Amino acid sequence: MMAASLLRRDKRATAAHLKADLNRTDNTSGVRQLQELLDAVLNPEKPAADTESLDWCKCLIAGGEGFEEFCKTVRSYDNATLCGLVWTANFVAYRCRTCGISPCMSLCAECFNNGDHTGHDFNMFRSQAGGACDCGDSNVMRESGFCRRHRLRTGENVPSIPRDLLLMSEMVLPRFILCIIQYLRDGYTEPDTSTERDLQKVLQQLEPQITFLEELTKMGGAMRTVLTKILTNQQTFKELSRGQEENVYAKKNYDKYLSALKNSGLVSVEEKAQGAAADATVGAEGGAMEDQDGGQSVGQRKRVKLSSSTKDTCIIESLKHKCFLEELLFWTIKYEFPQKMVTFLLNMLPDQDYKITFTKTFVQHYAFIMKTLMKSHESDTMSNRIVHISVQLFSNEELARHVTEECQLLDIMVTVLLYMMESCLIKSELQDEENSRHVVVNCSEALLKNNTYWPLVSDFINILSHQSVAKKFLEDHSLLMLWMSFVSFFQGMNLNKRELNEHVEFESQTYYAAFAAELEACAQPMWGLLTHCKVKETQEYTKTVVRYCLETLQIWFDAIGFIDEPAPNQVTFHLPLHRYYAMFLSKAVKCQGLDLDSLLPDQEMLMKIMVHPLQIQACLSEIHSNMWVRNGLQIKGQAMTYVQSHFCNSMIDPDIYLLQVRTVTPSFNITILPMLEGALTFLVILTSLRIHLGMTDDEILRAEMVSQLCMNDRTHSALLDLIPENPNPKSGIVPGSCSFEDMLSAVADFKAPVFEPGGSMQQGMYTPKAEVWEKEFDPIMVVLRTVYRRDVQSAMDRYSAFLKQFGIHTGNPWPPYKERTPLHPCYKGLIRLLHCKTLHIVIFTLLYKIWMDHQNMSEHVLCMVLYLIELGLDNQVQDNKEDEEPCIEEHCHDSWFPGTNLLSNLHHVINFVRVRVPETAPEVKREAPPSTSTEASSYGQNLREAQVFSLVAERRRKFQEIINRSNTEATQVVRPKSSSTRWVPPGTPPQLVTEILEIRESMLSLLIKLHQKMSSKQNSLSASWLEDMDTSRHAHGDGITAIERILTKAATRSCQIKRSIQDICGKVCPPVPPKKNSPTDKKAMDKEERRQRARERQQKLLAEFASRQKSFMETAMDVVLGHRCKNQEPKKLPTSDEEHIYLADTCGVAHDVRLTLMQRFFKDSSCLQSVSIGWDGGVYVQTCGHTLHIDCHKSYMESLRNDQVLQGFSVDKGEFTCPLCRQFANSVLPCRPGRGTEAGAWHTPTNKKTCVLVKEVEDLQEKLGLFPTESNLSKEMELVIKDIKNTTQKKYMDYGKNPGSPDNDFLFMYSVARTNLELELVHRGGNLCSGGASAAAKRSCLNQLFHVLAMHMRLYSIDSAYNPWTKLTQITQNRERPEVPMLFRDVPSLLIIFVLTMPQPLRKEHFTCVVKMLYNLQFTQALAALSTKFSSEERQAWSTSGALKKNAASSEKSFEALLSHVISELSKDKSVYKVNAEETAMLSSSVWSPQSIEFSLQQFCLPFLRLSCLLQHHLYGDNLTGCLEEEEFSSLAVCLGLLPSAPQPSNTVHSASCLEWAVAAFDLVTQWCAEVTGLSQMQAEQSLTLLIQDPQWAAPRLLQLPDNYNIIFQYYHRKACTSCKKVPKDPALCLVCGAFACLKGTCCKQQATGIFLLINASVIIIIRGHRFCLWGSVYLDAHGEEDRDLRRGKPLFLCEERYRVLEQQWVSHTFDHINKRWGPHYNGL
Repeated sequence: MMAASLLRRDKRATAAHLKADLNRTDNTSGVRQLQELLDAVLNPEKPAADTESLDWCKCLIAGGEGFEEFCKTVRSYDNATLCGLVWTANFVAYRCRTCGISPCMSLCAECFNNGDHTGHDFNMFRSQAGGACDCGDSNVMRESGFCRRHRLRTGENVPSIPRDLLLMSEMVLPRFILCIIQYLRDGYTEPDTSTERDLQKVLQQLEPQITFLEELTKMGGAMRTVLTKILTNQQTFKELSRGQEENVYAKKNYDKYLSALKNSGLVSVEEKAQGAAADATVGAEGGAMEDQDGGQSVGQRKRVKLSSSTKDTCIIESLKHKCFLEELLFWTIKYEFPQKMVTFLLNMLPDQDYKITFTKTFVQHYAFIMKTLMKSHESDTMSNRIVHISVQLFSNEELARHVTEECQLLDIMVTVLLYMMESCLIKSELQDEENSRHVVVNCSEALLKNNTYWPLVSDFINILSHQSVAKKFLEDHSLLMLWMSFVSFFQGMNLNKRELNEHVEFESQTYYAAFAAELEACAQPMWGLLTHCKVKETQEYTKTVVRYCLETLQIWFDAIGFIDEPAPNQVTFHLPLHRYYAMFLSKAVKCQGLDLDSLLPDQEMLMKIMVHPLQIQACLSEIHSNMWVRNGLQIKGQAMTYVQSHFCNSMIDPDIYLLQVRTVTPSFNITILPMLEGALTFLVILTSLRIHLGMTDDEILRAEMVSQLCMNDRTHSALLDLIPENPNPKSGIVPGSCSFEDMLSAVADFKAPVFEPGGSMQQGMYTPKAEVWEKEFDPIMVVLRTVYRRDVQSAMDRYSAFLKQFGIHTGNPWPPYKERTPLHPCYKGLIRLLHCKTLHIVIFTLLYKIWMDHQNMSEHVLCMVLYLIELGLDNQVQDNKEDEEPCIEEHCHDSWFPGTNLLSNLHHVINFVRVRVPETAPEVKREAPPSTSTEASSYGQNLREAQVFSLVAERRRKFQEIINRSNTEATQVVRPKSSSTRWVPPGTPPQLVTEILEIRESMLSLLIKLHQKMSSKQNSLSASWLEDMDTSRHAHGDGITAIERILTKAATRSCQIKRSIQDICGKVCPPVPPKKNSPTDKKAMDKEERRQRARERQQKLLAEFASRQKSFMETAMDVVLGHRCKNQEPKKLPTSDEEHIYLADTCGVAHDVRLTLMQRFFKDSSCLQSVSIGWDGGVYVQTCGHTLHIDCHKSYMESLRNDQVLQGFSVDKGEFTCPLCRQFANSVLPCRPGRGTEAGAWHTPTNKKTCVLVKEVEDLQEKLGLFPTESNLSKEMELVIKDIKNTTQKKYMDYGKNPGSPDNDFLFMYSVARTNLELELVHRGGNLCSGGASAAAKRSCLNQLFHVLAMHMRLYSIDSAYNPWTKLTQITQNRERPEVPMLFRDVPSLLIIFVLTMPQPLRKEHFTCVVKMLYNLQFTQALAALSTKFSSEERQAWSTSGALKKNAASSEKSFEALLSHVISELSKDKSVYKVNAEETAMLSSSVWSPQSIEFSLQQFCLPFLRLSCLLQHHLYGDNLTGCLEEEEFSSLAVCLGLLPSAPQPSNTVHSASCLEWAVAAFDLVTQWCAEVTGLSQMQAEQSLTLLIQDPQWAAPRLLQLPDNYNIIFQYYHRKACTSCKKVPKDPALCLVCGAFACLKGTCCKQQATGIFLLINASVIIIIRGHRFCLWGSVYLDAHGEEDRDLRRGKPLFLCEERYRVLEQQWVSHTFDHINKRWGPHYNGL
């Protein structure tokens, strides 16, 4: 009852009352009351969505005060020293490698920006899985990197919290958490019955409650301590979890929980029962072995009984929970890690006690997590959430060690991984398919395809990075054995079988999964373990691993039934066990000083281990020779991935190392010749690669870097990506080794990007230094590291370019020979491979064949053969025990060479060779060939076939060559099996018979003969050649140089050879037939000639086109002019809330204000003639200058319409590309025929008086426009006008009060002309000083445009009563209807109106007359504007001094007289000058001198003169003369005929001397001023605004951007959009006006030319109407690279050159032409 009464009362009062009760010493009644109240409030049978209970909780916890105030109070006691801010996916965070101890360290933006990381290696990143800020945690990062707040540990000085503050929380929260848990129990149904939607629904209803928990954690340390106590208290859990006995609901609820727990262990309850009965044993592997009775069918899988292999029962049994935290985590897992729960659990981590308990709980639930993950449909999301948690726990070494010791973390992880993989095992088909007992993972299962295993593997890698944990792992032998059996599941996976008959139907893509699995699940943990095996003290670990590797390999060989020969036509690229063995072996010898022999198994085992890696090398050759082509592209993909930079150091490198350890000549099939090249190349790599045989880590890094740079210039990021991570971790410098950056600056030069306005955007590149090309270019390393064959060619091309440039060698060079690093003493045995007879026989045979021109011997073969000889010469066998050793018995080899030393074998002459050839071969039918050397060429022919087969037979004998043990023991021979001596190639060739051929050559003589053959000189080597021996000059060059180098080396190493060489050179050699010009050469010459002719034809055509008339035009919506300001400096982009952009001072705004003012007071038609529009959006017309017939254009457009190719433009909108230059266009402009014929008449100078001309002009204007007869031309002109109007948005056309009126149209038309003139001025740099044609002039088609506009405008005749011409030239009487006073009108607009409305073509004398009359008006306006700037005293002074000059003869041409007149006239209306009297007094501290006045007047009139001059240039073709800036006024005045001729001394020009009045000047000025003073209804300041028009504008500029991109990013990426008030997904910034918009959002749709910076991508996107294009980025990193999408997150800086290029393209409207990749955006941006 009591609870019910409490429920009805006011919440806050109740809370306060209860709190007081509970604070008494005897608080039993308070406790009882509270419990009853909570029973009622937190009743789990009520729907969760009911927020009433939440409100009660808030009030009760706050204990009577407001919840907000309570939060503040608690926060003030926050004693946390860690930041611990938790974020979810897509949050922007930072990582600093300089400060991080763990590689997973991350910081929130606030802590990062408040710490000092200048010069550190940091980057910004978008979180993939979510994370938490580590600031303040010295286990994960160095204290120097903490931000100010956490470095000073402000939390420690906080006073301890008063007990009563959190008293209520301690009472209420346990019940609240229980309530949440009860809801979770109740809502859960097993996955098979439920859908995910049901689970989501439960979670949605609980959202407010969990959010409330999250709020509590954010109150700081004090509240977290309370929560930790509640969550970890086992007593509370016991009391509350089951519920009271009498409560039926609670009991049912608890039962649900128990049933959910049932299957939370690894073995489900049912399996356990069976397991106890059957108790089957497990094979040594821990894998599923077949039952003895074979009852299981092949391919079926059997669950492994893990009970025998793990120590810890808790992994296998179901879970038991002891506290709230454990059950909360359990439900979090069951509900597949809802984001809110994860955030809550992580927010608690700054509390140390909680952290430890939570980590233990997490480990305890690990197996259950894996089970849930495997069942989940959303495994991706779930994986991210798991890692979000585990990375926070396991990155901390202290914690990881603690759990490893207490909870057997390692056992759990390995067991769970094993268990997971066992769910997808299949029988291996490698080797003996029938009887194989080996099982491998099935790469096509979802588990592998979707990488479901990665969260668990990544946790494992993470804990192995801690030394203490890794040591525990390496000491625990049973664990190691378990791990090896896990690795063996991947051994031999994804087996490829060669398709021999037809092409495979379905190309499986499983290889992605296989490579990823080997890299992540096997290689990464291996590298992790290797980092802890670096010093002598740890050699025991290495020995153990090596021992278990060999044991597991033995088990594997037995399981697949492998004896000594691999199954043909199958290959697997996955041998992780081999690679573990190889890498630990390498580490042991390199770092731990162990002896190689002590770690090697017996001979037989070594042989076995070698076979599979060798098979991979052979298959690589086969794949590149297209022998596997029927397996589809994916097999090539595998061969490429195997050597690709992320995999090579975990795959091909260890494989080659293994083969080097057991140096054995491989048995390759020589009949297929590309394979011969492959075999030789492989031999060279095998004998010359030193990555694991003695190179230091620094040398390896250097070699890798050089080989990548030699293939291509690389950007910094590409290089980082291409260089294998291990053994050199790029992040964090290993002590004592060279950093990536230092090494880079040692081997490469930085090429800064160059910018041409039309060019492609380059990035900063690194290119090898000259000395690197000279001394370090290593073709062998390049071959090893190239994924594409073309890269090898590219490296050679670059090498030869270098040699040419430095004049070292001009021909086609051969790959240079590079000296090798000395071998580690353990591996000296490798040299024996170069000194074995079989190799020498192969070398001899190949040299012989090449000399004999055998048809299939490529240059590459010779190159590799010479390389092998040279390697042999450079690596001599140290001891000379050879003589004592018995010669190796070889079937017919003993007759070839006496010993094994290459030096002695070089000059050994071979007289006869016994070869096995087919019976059908020509040799059989012949007598023995004659022995004279002259016939050598004829019997060479027959020899070819013979020798191919002889080699096949000899070399195919199974392992017949010595197995060179890696020390200098006596070499033993594996006896070949009898069957293999007669190996029969596929197909059944004819029987072989033995033949004897006479040869009489030695390797030396063959080399010398080859030298002669290549240099095609008879005695290319004279006998005395060896006297001046200098090997240095032989370093670079072609084959000739290579042979010379070898001979020189041999001669220096042995006198005997020196003598032999001199003997052979002394003998006369057989003549070589002269080389004929082969047909291929002829072909090449023809081709060149044809090309030349084509080029000439093209030049001619282009010249022709240029001479024809121009006519393509393109209209563009334009916004440049409106953005001009008074100020030369660009506006700054705001990057904080205090900064703003004010647009009031731009040209567009100023014109809008004028027009609106005028429309308030004057007649609309007159207003629309007094200004120009189009400042903010008009039409700009430019052409590419090509012409075509109207009919041709029509048919061209038709063909484009039918063309289905996806174009960057839309043909329906009339867009097309010029058929000649492919420039974008959207209209054609008709050219008037016959232009220029009667030009003479129009240009003749005139002697008529001004008044006559004025009258003529007036008459011309009266003439009504004669409508031209309907013609093609006029129709086309109409169409152009339509195009122009279509291009423009409505809002830029209707400025009048009644839209669509002729006046409006009229205004629009003459504004188009004005826009185009103004823009050309802008392109010319704002003045005409440079004269001449400019780039802009080339694109200009103003003449044609004027004719089209004129034709259109003649349709509107100007009512003569309102014709401004009369007001300009006559004294008239005032009319009633108010018109815009002449002094308010825009003079350039009037000029264009007059020109366009008079009959075309206009005589030049009339044009000049119009300009003169308008100049008078412009000058008077200048005086009026100037006079308003004077102080009243100055005005008075100028007025009186000028009045004296009025009566002088030249008074009409004196500015003083006119100025004084204007002042006195305007003063009649008292108000005009009064408005800003105070302002001017303040402004004008300077005194106006006649000079400064003159200067101001000129500046005021210049814009008008420039436009007039430009117009004259386009209409009459007058040249524009260049001049100095200070002479511009006089030069233009002369050009326009305002001044008779150029004045001699430049300083005498007065602006007033250009005046020429048609009527009395003073009367006219009086009349103009009267129009202004007579405006009764207008306020003074308004008329003043209109009076002071300043025609001067600075060039348009884009906004000024900050230097560091981070400033923009931090301010804008969280900023809300101004129209929809949300933070946009893709925020964009307009660089013209600074507007902030959502790209792709519907709230910001507009059509215009926009230049937007995409905040999240750092790139600039250009939008033009319905098309868009990605322009590139103006922000580059320290290495001159873009970072699109901020993937790398390195600091970016403004690249001024790029930004200037962008601005240049914007101002000159060339976006369409320069950027080629345009696409429609379908309003989706």
